[in-house]
Amino acid sequence: SSIVHNDYRFDNVILDPDQPMQIIGVLDWELTTIGDPLMDLGNTLAYWIEANDPAPVQLMRRQPSHAPGMLTRREFVDYYAERSGIQIDNFDFYYTYGLFRLAGIVQQIYYRFFHGQTQDKRFAQFIHTNTLLEHMSLQVIDKSSL
Repeated sequence: SSIVHNDYRFDNVILDPDQPMQIIGVLDWELTTIGDPLMDLGNTLAYWIEANDPAPVQLMRRQPSHAPGMLTRREFVDYYAERSGIQIDNFDFYYTYGLFRLAGIVQQIYYRFFHGQTQDKRFAQFIHTNTLLEHMSLQVIDKSSL
């Protein structure tokens, strides 16, 4: 067990302007709990869109994880395993969990948009995002070795 942030992603960290590879702050701790640290990794990678992901997946991108030089999801998992000392034999469960969690978030945001509780037009597309997250999850499950 460890501290699990539960919303760890690029837009919740502050980078050092002089050393942009150095994180100097982490924001939005209200979802933090104690649990399996790989849940945080799965949540993070649910937002991670690679450069070679299909066009519909690219439309979900909210961070620069597709930019040249960025790690793939697999490289990210391998790097995490190396740095943390945690052996990760099969990451499919955690990645699928992250996608499922993101689908729940997308559903509640779309619900608020549909009922006029928020006016941000970007949220109108979230009805399609949920279907996409379902397909992504099923692809991971179909390819899983466990």
